Amino acid sequence: MGDERQAFYVVKKGDIVGIYKSFSDCQAQAGSSPWDPSILIYKGYCLPKEAEEFLVSFGLKNAGFSITASELQDGLFGSLAICPFQDAVKSSSFSLNPAKKHDDVGSSSVPVDCQNKHLKLENYVEPQALTNTASLSCIIEYDGASKGNPGQAGAGVVLRAEHGMVWRLREGIGIATNNVAEYRAVILGMKCALKGGFKHVLVRGDSQLVCMQIQGLWKTKNQNMVDLCREARELRDKFTSFRIEHITRELNFEADAQANFAISLHDGEVQVDVENGCQGV
Repeated sequence: MGDERQAFYVVKKGDIVGIYKSFSDCQAQAGSSPWDPSILIYKGYCLPKEAEEFLVSFGLKNAGFSITASELQDGLFGSLAICPFQDAVKSSSFSLNPAKKHDDVGSSSVPVDCQNKHLKLENYVEPQALTNTASLSCIIEYDGASKGNPGQAGAGVVLRAEHGMVWRLREGIGIATNNVAEYRAVILGMKCALKGGFKHVLVRGDSQLVCMQIQGLWKTKNQNMVDLCREARELRDKFTSFRIEHITRELNFEADAQANFAISLHDGEVQVDVENGCQGV
């Protein structure tokens, strides 16, 4: 048993790996389903100096990190053990970066497990493909990315249904600012939720500006932002219940990954991965 003051946690969800020095942050990333087979949580002690330096080289520092698994090397974090609360439901050898073909960013590099489907744009909004009548609630995680601000930009969304299905959406939006990309992401997520038949929505993102403006707590001045905010509010009002909350960036790493994948897509091009949680939904 190591020194708990030097403990760190590794959360692997799909192709994204998060490294945290707080168990509360680790739990937040695991979400409400820490026993989901698609989520692996490991614990280590005394994060190696080489690992810290490697992560800093990617611009990742302080308490929380997130990176794609393809960027990592096995053994980087030293000895890891599966978290105790997962022992009863899963056990496996830990490989952050299994042998695989390295795809370019923006390609179909997000893994599609179990009965996942890669959908065409014209099909992804069909209600029968999204929900069943037993569940009308979902969580929308959104993020935007812009290389240059303004620069080539993308919008990313992770939509989690109450019954376990997950949609990962990414949209290319051409040259835009980060704020525009954030708005395009939240709009993309709400449109998908509405056309999927969801009535009760919790929206989470790391853009405080978008969260506050949609709630009417901050003013919008730029005309482009005014139009985007108006569209977002019109979509908001179509739900039976709606809540939007600001979260820190390290708690939004999956949507951030989708936004960065989207940067290489053409303006208006949307890619969607659907995961039904291995539940046969």
